[in-house]
Amino acid sequence: MPPRAKITKERIISAAIEVIRQRGFEVVNARTVAAQLHCSTQPVMYHFSTVDAMKRAAYAQADHLHSEYMMTIPPEQDPILAIGLNYIRFAVEQPQLFRFLFQSGYAEEKSLLEMIDSEELVPVLAAMQEGAGLSMEKTRQVFLTVALFAHGYASIIANNGLEYDEKLIAEHLEHAWNGAYLAATQEEKEDEETV
Repeated sequence: MPPRAKITKERIISAAIEVIRQRGFEVVNARTVAAQLHCSTQPVMYHFSTVDAMKRAAYAQADHLHSEYMMTIPPEQDPILAIGLNYIRFAVEQPQLFRFLFQSGYAEEKSLLEMIDSEELVPVLAAMQEGAGLSMEKTRQVFLTVALFAHGYASIIANNGLEYDEKLIAEHLEHAWNGAYLAATQEEKEDEETV
């Protein structure tokens, strides 16, 4: 008889994420995760003394998956538009994970302004800054505009309020990006002239 598979903390986190993908973060508890792992609740509770601690660990892993997904940018695509579309696509492909990340209250940052200053966003802003050729301050302003626009679309889609039409959304996202970019470059030019 082969030895029983060891239930590790990593396996529990993966199982919690799978439960979230299938049924939503609201149903994650020791029983649903144990059922996903085909084990008793004992190993789950051994590694996580509370369901909240397990959800927080799952949140960190889901956030990492989301960041990787967003940063997968085809070389021929504008980084800012690609990141915005990837953000929306994630909500289309993983609506339950999207809701967990952005609508569950588990995010450490409680506002978009706090999120802009988070360490996880540094690579996103760096890619955007390189693509836009703006100062970091102006890049953040453009990001905020595009992020609000993309988040609105993604939230509506993740909550089944809108059908995904990539061509139309890409067009709208490009308009939002162009408007924010033009405003930022104009402000940057005006700032240079006053110095």
